[in-house]
Amino acid sequence: QRVVVLLYILFVPSFRSTNKPTTMVYGVIRNLQASLKYRGGWKGLFEHMYTNGDYPFKFGTYMGADTAGNRYYENRVDYPFGQHRWVEPGDIHNFDSASIPPEWHGWMTSMNDAPPSGEEAYIEERKKNIIPLCESDANIDHNVGHQEDVYNFHHLHNLSTVRSRGWNIGNPVVGLPPGAKDSYYTQPGSPYNDASIRPRVNIGDLGGGRVYKSEKWADRLRTVDEKAALEKAKEALTQKAIASEEASAARRKMAMAQRGAGTVAGA
Repeated sequence: QRVVVLLYILFVPSFRSTNKPTTMVYGVIRNLQASLKYRGGWKGLFEHMYTNGDYPFKFGTYMGADTAGNRYYENRVDYPFGQHRWVEPGDIHNFDSASIPPEWHGWMTSMNDAPPSGEEAYIEERKKNIIPLCESDANIDHNVGHQEDVYNFHHLHNLSTVRSRGWNIGNPVVGLPPGAKDSYYTQPGSPYNDASIRPRVNIGDLGGGRVYKSEKWADRLRTVDEKAALEKAKEALTQKAIASEEASAARRKMAMAQRGAGTVAGA
């Protein structure tokens, strides 16, 4: 649709013959030329246009990049507040909003004006005002302290998306292969926590590799004939128990009769 509108502006005479100044058309042409040069030709322009919206025609000051290759720009002159900062993904085919690091997200949403790319220079400048209270052999000379390098799967900072979509299928959306461990945190006691998973203990074997850990599981593994034979055996045990109970009741009744049970006193 964007291409159709662009070609309509450039080549339809009725559109150019309106009362609008011809400088608008000239501006569109110059913007298109600049975009073609900046994006490396038509392929790059169309690729960015159809994958990430309208920013192929946006120009601004390069502010820095992150480890994922995302590039951040700013233009406070030509665009209103809220549109003056934007990101161009390093991988346009696998970009997610969670790919933006927290420090750059704060800059994108105008929570701060200093880009993260200037943090080191800022710390180096502020270190000049730190007065050491005592001699130290530590290799850290500022109050920010040591920071470990953080690795995020596919540069996704929201790891709740890095989880399997089913048993042994992985997650093709984020590139998680089958059998790979989910990356998000699980609390102790969760069935998804490795430390909380108890080893499987089998209690029987139906043959043919049909081991089971509970009677409910065994019932699912039995064939129709095996279930019928089991029901028949249960019925036989029930009848045997009934017959045994009836015989026991008859013996108790006979013993009570021999002791005079049921007679009337003085008769």
